[in-house]
Amino acid sequence: MTSLRSEFLKTVSDRGFLHQCSDMEALDALAAESIVTAYIGFDATADSLHVGSLLPIMMLRWLQRTGHRPIVLMGGGTTKVGDPSGKDDARKLLSEEEIDRNIDRIKQTFARFLTFGEGPTDAIMANNDDWLSSLAYIPFLRDYGRHFSVNRMLSMDSVKLRLDREQPLSFLEFNYMVLQAYDFVELSRRHACVLQMGGSDQWGNIITGVDLGRRAANRSLYALTTPLLTTASGAKMGKTAEGAVWLNEDKLSAYDYWQYWRNTEDGDVGRFLRLFTELPLDEIARLEALEGSEINEAKIVLANAATTLCRGGEAARAAAETARKTFEQGGTGDALPMVDVPAAELGAGIPIYALMARAGLVGSNSEGRRLVRGGGCRVNGKVVADENTAIDTGAVDKDGVIKLSAGRKHHALVRPS
Repeated sequence: MTSLRSEFLKTVSDRGFLHQCSDMEALDALAAESIVTAYIGFDATADSLHVGSLLPIMMLRWLQRTGHRPIVLMGGGTTKVGDPSGKDDARKLLSEEEIDRNIDRIKQTFARFLTFGEGPTDAIMANNDDWLSSLAYIPFLRDYGRHFSVNRMLSMDSVKLRLDREQPLSFLEFNYMVLQAYDFVELSRRHACVLQMGGSDQWGNIITGVDLGRRAANRSLYALTTPLLTTASGAKMGKTAEGAVWLNEDKLSAYDYWQYWRNTEDGDVGRFLRLFTELPLDEIARLEALEGSEINEAKIVLANAATTLCRGGEAARAAAETARKTFEQGGTGDALPMVDVPAAELGAGIPIYALMARAGLVGSNSEGRRLVRGGGCRVNGKVVADENTAIDTGAVDKDGVIKLSAGRKHHALVRPS
């Protein structure tokens, strides 16, 4: 790659965000000379984004930090259709009320990463339902449908992979790339947006928008994607054995969020520091070079920095202190997830497997039973070997709580109420 002039592209290139770009030289020149408006779309299929969405969020943050204007496009309209990318089955169709509720919940995450307002580089939050739901079908087909080649659409990975696996693809889902392409054109008209960014699995959809902008609106638009992100062991980013790593605090405690980063695999530490923190690259190089037990220092730095960005400095400090008390001193710590259980119910005794599920340490009673049988369940630091053991108020410690542990990394407190 030739040397980059724009601070934005140089920064994201140095930190490992770049995968593909439709015209790097032209985009670099534009970003070096003017404010570039760029967007990334987020569908509202759940009431929180998870860690897998952090890569695009950090791209938008770096875009703003280097003097450009980000647009967060909420997919109020496209969520009604469902993106087939990477899916073997159609997504569950949500009601308008569910979609609106999810969007309201998701918005709180972006306020921590971006500055919204009316200034030239202040972020914009848009919703594609504002224009998609009002489209007239026949005029839309006449004005835009003629620019799409079905032959080419069938060759797109999001479609081709589904068909190759002989999985059904509805006409509704087939339209997703058409609507996403139209979003790009609409944002270029409304907000002078010239760049769409996204994951590498969105390359075909984004390029389709670039082509539509040229054909239907005579606009020069650009595409930029980030690499597909997996952990060193090949796991998908944002998923753990315990479930999704949610960004909203009411879905996942700050302590558990901190622990997710603290438990990063050794081989991922340097890469994750570049992608998910704003530490200087020379400091990251120092941390990345640590070996043996010293790599834990780098993991704690990563956990503190990543948690500060998403949950705030106070939450990060509390989580780090709780981890220190829990693992170094054998205490409980104030930031561990707390579950209130009626004292009368606890007094009668609750099976350990059910209490583990209630505390959110396992996903179901059966999973709790398996955990106990495998020796991974502890109450107040002591292993519980019998899955039918009933836990009652007699287990409440001097701090007025019962400490539950699933393995050595996941803990919760039960408090009689």
